[in-house]
Parts: sequence; structure tokens; C-alpha cells
Amino acid sequence: MDSEIRQFLFDSLTVMKYSTADMDDDTVLGPAGADLESLALAELSLRVEDHFGVRFDEDEAERFAAMTVGEFCAEVARRAQTATAT
Repeated sequence: MDSEIRQFLFDSLTVMKYSTADMDDDTVLGPAGADLESLALAELSLRVEDHFGVRFDEDEAERFAAMTVGEFCAEVARRAQTATAT
């Protein structure tokens, strides 16, 4: 599932006009890496919520800025598993 989430993440960022050419699992989503601003992180969160049926709290976008691509994908996978288990 991580590869599906990663591909969706990269596709979404491309649609949002961010370059994913140099991104990998170790790329930080926020200013230290992919340079996603809080509004972009919020939009990405909404896209992920709609596609994978997971939910994020409003205040989590700041936490996502410190996550790497791999950490974010793992978190989405964990929440997706939890959502399907209930």
C-alpha cells in the first residue's frame, strides 16, 4: 500500500505544480525539503483524506511539514488500515 500512497502523493504534488523529480522517501515535506507551505500541506491532506478514506485533525498540517515522504506514507497506510478495521 505504501507504493500506492507514494504514487498518489507524487501525482497530487505534480497537479499542485510541485516538482517531484528529486523527491524520495527521505525528502522532508516542509521547508527543509519539498518546501510545501501550510496551505499546500492542507490541500494535500484533503486529497489524501478523500482518496484513502482517512482523517486528519486540522492542526496536523504543521506536523506533516516535519515528516519525510516515507513517514507520511507510513502514517497514511497506518490510518487506512485502522479505518478499514473499524
